Amino acid sequence: MDKPGSLLRLARESQGVSLSAVAARTHFSKSMLGMLENDQRDVKPEHIVAYSRALNIPISALTAPPDDPIRLAHEWLVSDSAPVTHSAVGHRVGRSLADDVEQRVIDLRHLDDAVGGKDLFPLVVKELEDLRTVINECSYADDIGRRLLTAAGELSQLVGWVASDAGYYGHAQYTYLDGAKAARQAGDRILTGQLLSSLSYQIANVGHPDEAVLLARTAVKGAQGPTPVVAALLTERVAWAAARARDRDGAMRALDTVDDTYGRRTAGVEEPEWVYWMDRSEIDVMAGRCFVELGDPSRARPLLQRAIDNYPKDRAREVALYQTWLAESYARNRDFDAAQETIGAARKAADGIHSARLERRVVEIELMLSGRGGW
Repeated sequence: MDKPGSLLRLARESQGVSLSAVAARTHFSKSMLGMLENDQRDVKPEHIVAYSRALNIPISALTAPPDDPIRLAHEWLVSDSAPVTHSAVGHRVGRSLADDVEQRVIDLRHLDDAVGGKDLFPLVVKELEDLRTVINECSYADDIGRRLLTAAGELSQLVGWVASDAGYYGHAQYTYLDGAKAARQAGDRILTGQLLSSLSYQIANVGHPDEAVLLARTAVKGAQGPTPVVAALLTERVAWAAARARDRDGAMRALDTVDDTYGRRTAGVEEPEWVYWMDRSEIDVMAGRCFVELGDPSRARPLLQRAIDNYPKDRAREVALYQTWLAESYARNRDFDAAQETIGAARKAADGIHSARLERRVVEIELMLSGRGGW
């Protein structure tokens, strides 16, 4: 370990904790901690232990770079969550807990970019259970309560998404609905819409598409005054549900609205953090998927290929998922060699990701290709 101080700084910043806060949680001064993080003083075992306790993270995370997301997920799983740490101090909780919970939700959301649902599921479920305990059993001011309920809504959306990715559809549905209740209690109609829209996406994939269309449209209607990117996301799910229901006109209208809405985003409008991943490539992917569903593979293929080429290579699950749709577009154009090559690449990625959603898609395309006469 060439620069142990930099690992301390990285760990602190990744938790969203200030240097002053670490000083307050330890017996070391802020200036001393600054020198440690800048490698101006030797980092000793007592410093590592102090950071571990102050940040509520395992010691191993401070002694080796966390370049294995699966290892990081399991280390978080065995550590105490922010609600457990704070509520252990007393039954009255305040701003510091809300700050920590909100940052934790962001960290977990980004961890989903690298970890499959089956590996991440126990971690996010544990986190949500701990937060529910605080909400139900601790006391707090009204403004803190709203922040905790909002965090519970956001975390419920993540748990539902991860559960669905792992194939636990019943758990996902219950959690989405429970999260919508928390979001409504917090007075956040936009987050409520996001939760119902996420549920519509699952229903479109594994349930009755007509029901998904109704729920997706309800989410759009109920999320009054959404920001442009949020509105584009919610409308995308209308398009997908309509495409799955074979409603070409409904899907095309929704896709046109997505383009118009996304084009109205401006630097002066602050979007929720939970739409950080929504960009032009994602819109192209959804349009391409809709075209495949609607029997227009030629129109789908360039959209999917461009998005895959531009997608970050460390987002292996998403790249592989999109490759399954690209493979299907090739197959529907009877270019079976390209379809086999593309689904082979997706299969190779799926073997190490532990995502039921990806595995299901790969098997679907492989079965389609094994019975080519039906194309």
